[in-house]
Amino acid sequence: MSPSRPPHIEELLNRRDFLLRGGAGFGALALTYLIESERALAATAAPASARPAHFPAKAKSVIFLFMEGGPSQLDTFDPKPKLREMAGQKLPESFSKNLITAMGEVESPLLPDRREWKQHGKSGIWVSDWLPHIAGCVDDLAVIRSCWGDGLNHANGVGQMNTGSILGGRPSIGSWVNYGLGAVNQNLPAFTVLCDNSSNVVGGPRNWGAGFMPAAYQGIRLGAATEPFPNLNPPRGISEEQQRGKLDYLLHLNQQHAQEHPETSELDARIRSYELAFRMQAEAPEAVDLSKESAVTRKLYGIDEKETTIFGRNCLLARRLVERGVRFVQLYSGTGSKWDAHSKIEQNHSALCRATDKPIAGLLKDLKARGLLDSTLVVWGGEFGRTPMSEKGDGRDHNPTGFTMWMAGGGVKGGQVIGETDELGLYAVKDRLHVHDLHATILHLLGLDHTKLIYRHQGRPERLTLNEGEPYTKIAG
Repeated sequence: MSPSRPPHIEELLNRRDFLLRGGAGFGALALTYLIESERALAATAAPASARPAHFPAKAKSVIFLFMEGGPSQLDTFDPKPKLREMAGQKLPESFSKNLITAMGEVESPLLPDRREWKQHGKSGIWVSDWLPHIAGCVDDLAVIRSCWGDGLNHANGVGQMNTGSILGGRPSIGSWVNYGLGAVNQNLPAFTVLCDNSSNVVGGPRNWGAGFMPAAYQGIRLGAATEPFPNLNPPRGISEEQQRGKLDYLLHLNQQHAQEHPETSELDARIRSYELAFRMQAEAPEAVDLSKESAVTRKLYGIDEKETTIFGRNCLLARRLVERGVRFVQLYSGTGSKWDAHSKIEQNHSALCRATDKPIAGLLKDLKARGLLDSTLVVWGGEFGRTPMSEKGDGRDHNPTGFTMWMAGGGVKGGQVIGETDELGLYAVKDRLHVHDLHATILHLLGLDHTKLIYRHQGRPERLTLNEGEPYTKIAG
């Protein structure tokens, strides 16, 4: 007769039972780690390879025209006759009692616009005289007058419009698109950024960074339009074979180091950047060579005119890049928050509108003429809008509670106005679209479900929209 055993003791039959029972479930932690590691490795394995969308896409690429500093919706696309009627008066208490403002302009008098407004196109959309060229394209635009966000200042406003969060450290929308769809052309960067001057965008490279994703998904800021890819050409006297040999040796050293530090995605991105640069030497010079464009095209973009030459070149480069398979191109106007008109809005916005109006209209017309507008989503806007209250007598403060953006092409139904702000243009009141909704809409037009575009970070499923927002599907045609 075998000796008796306490009833709570069970005989372990094999190692599988031991792992199942002996660790009270902690064995699953090791398994989770291994699974996450495999996913991370898979994510970095081939970031340049094209991947299928979640469903049939309307758009294949995006050109995001970012007016940094916050363009005034009240002087461009959202006329407010009531603001002229109440010029010089204080903001009514019904408006101000719930207002959160960064600069404290609640008591300042209301500032009317000085624009001449007209209805344009078959759709009859109102556009001010600051944007006469874009006004000729309104039948291709979906003007969204009811945008809102959480960013009260430029750092968190620009950050949220680019990454979905007012806090740093998250991947940019271009990185999410790069991660979700990959690149069509592996000889060019999948995500590029073009600025109109040498200043830094508020918040710096985080606005096109990859955040917690592998660094290979980050955007690449190109140089001036006269030399978008500095140092691309090899030194004189260096043959392709010699350069290939140097790169192969460098790759060997980097791979040795990467094996010792597998958690460092920046090194993997650096390795890939060398290889991409080598491949770009064959294709990139042709892609950015504007000398091959006709005089008619140069005139369309205003390249040979003093005020429009810089942004015109960038817009033309954007067309050439998406034409060659670049997935996401972002153009900054007023780099360094030049649209931030706290004072002298007439001088500030007049100059910036003149610099961008003709090039943007030229871009839309050129894309349409080449059959590219249907597959290219063009987005226009800034990090927020401006207030109806004055600042310093002749300027406007930041306004994240109601502002205007527009989209065109990429499956967007043109000639429509979406949403409304109140009669003074302070708050979005109808069909309100938060930045998360705008991001979800952009992804939707690209064939991506924002709830399924997931990157697992530290065991948590992360999304561009932070588990918020919904695509505004009525924008599509």
